[in-house]
Amino acid sequence: MLTLREELSKTHGIANDGTPFIIAEMSGNHNQSLDRALAIVDAAAATGADALKIQTFTADSMTLDLSEGEFTITDPKSLWVGRTLYSLYQEAKTPAEWHKPIFDRAKEKGILAFSTPFSEDAVELLESLDVPAYKIASFEAIDLPLVRCVAETGKPMIISTGMATPVEIGEAVETALSAGCTNLTLLKCTSSYPASPENTNLVTMPLLGQTWGVNYGLSDHTMGTGVSVAATALGASVIEKHFIIDRSEGGVDSAFSLEPDEFTALMVETERAAQAMGKVWWGGTASEQAGRKKRRSLYIAHDLKAGDVLTPDNLRRIRPGLGLAPRHYDVLIGRQVGRDVARGTPMSWDLLDQEQN
Repeated sequence: MLTLREELSKTHGIANDGTPFIIAEMSGNHNQSLDRALAIVDAAAATGADALKIQTFTADSMTLDLSEGEFTITDPKSLWVGRTLYSLYQEAKTPAEWHKPIFDRAKEKGILAFSTPFSEDAVELLESLDVPAYKIASFEAIDLPLVRCVAETGKPMIISTGMATPVEIGEAVETALSAGCTNLTLLKCTSSYPASPENTNLVTMPLLGQTWGVNYGLSDHTMGTGVSVAATALGASVIEKHFIIDRSEGGVDSAFSLEPDEFTALMVETERAAQAMGKVWWGGTASEQAGRKKRRSLYIAHDLKAGDVLTPDNLRRIRPGLGLAPRHYDVLIGRQVGRDVARGTPMSWDLLDQEQN
């Protein structure tokens, strides 16, 4: 299966350079301002991100307008404690009428744009805008009818696994592939906001690909770039990070979103990590060959006359590396030289007395 970058390089002309496909997630950081949403698009494009992603839902498609019981967030550790689910989604939604201006601006700025749909109606809207790909959010990974609906578009598909069990992941993968998805990426995701590096468990990530035979990557809710760089070294082909222009201005996801300079650093460091993986290589690369002269080798340390015996005092293991390798040292000690040799001569076999046993 082609990676998402490889697939989109064929269909949308993005660079196929072997680096992870990096997604800047706007989410609700627009703070209900279209101007701010467009500014986020501009800023994301300026970082070099491959794609800008939004979320497509209404509060009514997400929950009920109730404040009793489980419809209010009571976890004291939550960023949104005390909020009702309905009010939170009202604030975080990206209005349907904003989608086309956002996608048009992204096209103008040379960055791909797509979305996470949360209902079949959302998929219908996004199809009318011809998005290049889809993302299923971690909490929706168990919504198999939604997974099926997205898969039937035939577009590349990303699913965040979040808290999904192996059985639930298997059901989502089977549903997607059987409904027509031919390019699927599973993202390791820790569904806490923000997430800590200690709870990220990146070593699980390659197992997603090995187990289900699909692409894998990371939806990263930690701060900084270190976790994403580590994910790149483990073979992540997609990395998603939340993006904001200025955390101090607030926003529903501001606490765990990267600002432009941080996102630019993410782009640079993940590219370096991808380049550094390379291939199995022994014996030094072409760029290292000049360094061979800096290695130790055997040199004559005193002026010698023909017939003199090589000793630890007059045969030294030193730099540079133009003489015989140090592994021959024990064999040479006690042998005679066959001619006069000046101090500083690199040791070679032809310096020996060829008649000596």
